Amino acid sequence: MNEAPSGRPPWTLPPIPAVLLAVISVQGGAAFAKELFPALGAAGTAGMRIGLSAILLFAVFRPPLTRLTRAQWGAVIPYGVVLGAMNLSFYMALERIPLGLAVTLEFAGPLALAVFGSRRASDFLWVVLAAAGIALITPWRGGVGSLDLLGVLLALLAGGFWAAYIVLGGRVSKVFLGGQSVATGMLFAALTVLPFSFAEGLAARLTPPLFAGGLAVALLSGAIPFTLEMMALRVLSSRTFGILMSLEPAAAALSGLVFLRERLTVTQWLALVFVSAASAGAALTARRVPPPVDA
Repeated sequence: MNEAPSGRPPWTLPPIPAVLLAVISVQGGAAFAKELFPALGAAGTAGMRIGLSAILLFAVFRPPLTRLTRAQWGAVIPYGVVLGAMNLSFYMALERIPLGLAVTLEFAGPLALAVFGSRRASDFLWVVLAAAGIALITPWRGGVGSLDLLGVLLALLAGGFWAAYIVLGGRVSKVFLGGQSVATGMLFAALTVLPFSFAEGLAARLTPPLFAGGLAVALLSGAIPFTLEMMALRVLSSRTFGILMSLEPAAAALSGLVFLRERLTVTQWLALVFVSAASAGAALTARRVPPPVDA
């Protein structure tokens, strides 16, 4: 038999473990990507991740590029460009600040989108809580042990691109089949990032072991979590999914600690808790807000 009695494939994971595994895969992949920075650079590693992800997704979904309509091109090109810019700015931030804090700051984007235009008191509370977390991280005075200001700004920029990606993804979903939209968008993401990668010397630096490392990053940060998230979203509500995704900053901080030996201060952990709580609260009280989805 090809299917279980429930009508779902027998290898399908329960939705909540699927999301948790996706979170672990994404943050483990980000930690592994940071290990490649000394050899490939941040832009080079981003190019490897996006380029190889595009190849993998094309092989799986085979989007019909020659038959796309004008509306599809008009939706998928900005979607892909923003996707590439989001990944590039995040990796450039990750080169300068710890993984857990980069992810925490990046969450400001989808959180702002979730509460944008709301007049409810609870949403105002989430904004204040997230702003307090970001304020705790921001290097106001500089000095020894403070975060790199450019890294903080790049992480916030990645968050802004993430919010734009969610909005544009909603538009793309109306004119595309799910997997084909991501595969096509990833092509334009690669075209956005790869010029920066080659300018950083990717072609000269690349070796077979580094190519294998880039492929591992593409799988851990792209193909595997995308599959798990799509599996979970068939069952979970957007609200539940968003709450689970609020665990990403904590997962990132733990990955940074275990794999990169990045130790956060008490204040930085407190900032992480504030932003995660704000994200979970916004997801819990949201009415019709698209969940933040990694790509």
